[in-house]
Amino acid sequence: MQRARKTLKILHSVAACGMIGGLGCYMVLLSVAVPDTPARYADLRASIAVISNWVIFPSLALALGSGILSMVIHKPFTEKGWAWMKAISGLLLFESVLVIVGARANYAAQKTAEIAAGTLPEGSLDTLLAREWGTLAIVMAISVANVILGVWRPRRLTPDFSWEKEAVKPGE
Repeated sequence: MQRARKTLKILHSVAACGMIGGLGCYMVLLSVAVPDTPARYADLRASIAVISNWVIFPSLALALGSGILSMVIHKPFTEKGWAWMKAISGLLLFESVLVIVGARANYAAQKTAEIAAGTLPEGSLDTLLAREWGTLAIVMAISVANVILGVWRPRRLTPDFSWEKEAVKPGE
């Protein structure tokens, strides 16, 4: 049991590093994305899609899976508020990354390829790019907050059930 807990903890930590690192790479590539030629911009967007599909998604799935398994294996985690906050925000992250980040990365890669081919006008992705930055910032903030919660493990987020332990005397 102890070995399983340690293995899950290592997997969870490595996956969190992969998630945050992948998001960081995504942001760096997006920030240096100067569309000097449509073909080069299409290549850059294809690289972002690869990072999203091969680093961010698998890291998030591994972090979420190992975190939930940790709660199943180590029962005291089910009584900790910080663990539940991490689980809930992890599910929100999974949905956000799957639906928003990944879809936008793949959509932008496809559309920039069409711009490079001349079938779409340049500037078709301007509104997508502005929304993409907002989404990335939110996802990165939640990811970092999850790591902070896992390291800090604040006691104030743990509910106090001491009232359940007090015996009620007859006649009171």
